[in-house]
Amino acid sequence: MSDRDSDDSSYIIEEKKYAISTNKCGTLYVYVQGDLSQADKKAVFLTVHDLGCNHTVFHQFLEHPCMLEIKQRSIFIHVDIPGQEDNAPDFSDDYNFPTMQLLAEDLVSVLDQLKVSLVVGLGEGAGANILARFGMVHPARILGLILVHCTTKKSGFMDFFKDKFINWRLSSSGMNPTAEQYLVFHKFGGTLAEQLEAVDNKEKLIQEYTEKLKNSINNKNLRKYVEAYMNRTDMSASLEKNFKVDTLLVVGAKSSHLPAVQATFSHMDKSKASILKIDDVSDVISQSPEKFAQSILLFCKGIGMLTSVTMPGVDRVRTFSGGEDQLAALGAGGRRRTLSMEEYDQPRRRSLTPGTMFIPKALQEAANK
Repeated sequence: MSDRDSDDSSYIIEEKKYAISTNKCGTLYVYVQGDLSQADKKAVFLTVHDLGCNHTVFHQFLEHPCMLEIKQRSIFIHVDIPGQEDNAPDFSDDYNFPTMQLLAEDLVSVLDQLKVSLVVGLGEGAGANILARFGMVHPARILGLILVHCTTKKSGFMDFFKDKFINWRLSSSGMNPTAEQYLVFHKFGGTLAEQLEAVDNKEKLIQEYTEKLKNSINNKNLRKYVEAYMNRTDMSASLEKNFKVDTLLVVGAKSSHLPAVQATFSHMDKSKASILKIDDVSDVISQSPEKFAQSILLFCKGIGMLTSVTMPGVDRVRTFSGGEDQLAALGAGGRRRTLSMEEYDQPRRRSLTPGTMFIPKALQEAANK
């Protein structure tokens, strides 16, 4: 099948499945979209999913027209957390589900076995927490991190008991309504009734999400992932000193995760981290794909990737490291050398500093158009 379907305007990227053996987590199933032989010439994204889903949560987003140009010039490596793949069998009795830290540490095995040197991490919720830990353990393998609804504190007192209550009701026999409501709250930021108010497509989104919970996700295995997230260690105190990766934190303004994301940002080195709040949404990826795609593109341009990609509302706002480049891009004086198309497309590691303070404003303006 050709990459471009003549009857479809979307850009089709076939997916290849790998079984990666790791030291601490057993076998991880990894799904690659794109040609890994081109990894040194394209942007490579490593994705990790949230609770109650798997790598397929990124499929619909990548197939959205707003991701066309990015997808054409990128490779996506999707990691399924153990036991979370569609129709997964029950864990064996002797399987010990890994901690969030162990999951993070074993991601390097995925990159090593796929022979990929550098990636941009893209994670949501629990997956964002895992990628943040990976960024601290293996910063040399990360060009940048885009973390949606990331919290780095441990589960709070009330959350602990709420999660325990929910976990007791996640069983192999089916999805308990209380557990389902909690997972909907975790993803969409409120009760079902609250989420359906004044939102045209959220009812459909929630229905699709709960149907997948009931029909595709192994609830017994999901319980293990929820427990691992609930028992996560607090790494917020070490963020400013030990977190050295260029990072964009993204959160929906109506998300229940907003206070936790803001708290995470408060502990980070502001020369490396930016935060973007997207108005009027709780689930950023499914409710605001265009704005999220714009944010991804702006961030990648800021770290020297996807610099030849243009997008309506974004191509006229370019972000570069360094004061002179930034001023030239903004039309504030000065000149910079014209790059060839090959140079534009060549991924290169660059820091957001010292022009970092421009990034949040540019991202916020693009996101809220």
